[in-house]
This record gives sequence, structure tokens and C-alpha cells, in this order.
Amino acid sequence: MNYEVLVDIGKPFMVLFAVIDIFGSVPVIIKIKKRAGDIHVMKASLVALGIMLAFLFIGEGILSFLGVEIKAFAVVGSLIIFALGVEMIFGVQLFRDEDEGSKKIVSIVPIAFPLIAGAGTMTTIVSLQAEYEMQYIAIAIVLNMIVVFFVLKLTKRIERFLGKGGIAILQKVFGIILLSIAVKLFADNVKDLFL
Repeated sequence: MNYEVLVDIGKPFMVLFAVIDIFGSVPVIIKIKKRAGDIHVMKASLVALGIMLAFLFIGEGILSFLGVEIKAFAVVGSLIIFALGVEMIFGVQLFRDEDEGSKKIVSIVPIAFPLIAGAGTMTTIVSLQAEYEMQYIAIAIVLNMIVVFFVLKLTKRIERFLGKGGIAILQKVFGIILLSIAVKLFADNVKDLFL
């Protein structure tokens, strides 16, 4: 595997890693576990993986059917990614929390969806197609879900290790990364819409 391929996988991996923000979600996951009991880590990971891969392969087709250009979706995606970054940095809530669902489906709702594979993640997946090849995005999704699996498995240990301060710092760092990504994605695609 050459350097260019690693970069083409690494960049979408980092974008998705920042958007999913699984480390930043550790306190939420702990809260859900306390309220609903233990979660099925494998089920949550596989469902989230399935949702993301399905959106990767049919998301653009849905957009075409609706008459929406991928570039336009990328611009809108950049605005959502920007809003997610603002949330992470300033601790404000721009998106409404989803209902946590019943104890029976807590591994799927809200863990797999919308916590892991939420609107921001799916928007990002389609937006990335304006920049990267589909197979590299698919690999980046799979690698992220491996990370998600282990974080879900080791949630309590991670929380103890990082502490509230460590998790807060991670959120701020990834928030800044998301803002930078959003600005680049916007700049790269908005000009093509008006040519």
C-alpha cells in the first residue's frame, strides 16, 4: 500500500472519527448504560456499520433521484459539520437530543443510531464522496467502527483513564478539526455550484 492510498484512507478516517466523536460520547454511553442496563456492543457496532455503508452506496443514488447534486450536498454537509464543531468547542446545543428509546432496543436506538450513525455522520459520508473514492471511504468507515467497538467495550476504563477533563479536551480538539474540515469542504465545493 503506497503513501497516497494511506493518505486517501487516513483523511476520511479522521473526518469520520471527529464527526462520530466516540470518545466524546463516553459520558452519554455511561449514562445510557446506567439507565437501560448493559448494551450489546457487537450489535450496536454492526448496525451502525450497516447504516453507514448503506448510506455510502445508496446515498448518492437517493440524492440523484431527488435531483440534488453531490456538490450541493457537500456544501450543506459542510454547514452541518461546522455546526457540530461549534457544539463541541462552545458546549452549546444546536441539535435536539433524540429519544433514548426502550431498554430492549437501546443498543440500536440511541447507541447505533443516532449516537454513532447520526445525521452528521451520514451527511459527512455523502459529502466525502466529492473528495475521495468510495472504496477508501468504506475502509475508513470500517476502521472507525473497529475503534467504536473497542471504545464501547472499554467505556468505563476510558472514562476513568481520561477523566472528565480529558474528555472535554478531546471534544475541543476535534471540534477545531471539524471546523477546519467544514471550511475546506465548503470552499472546495461552493464555487462549482455557481460556475
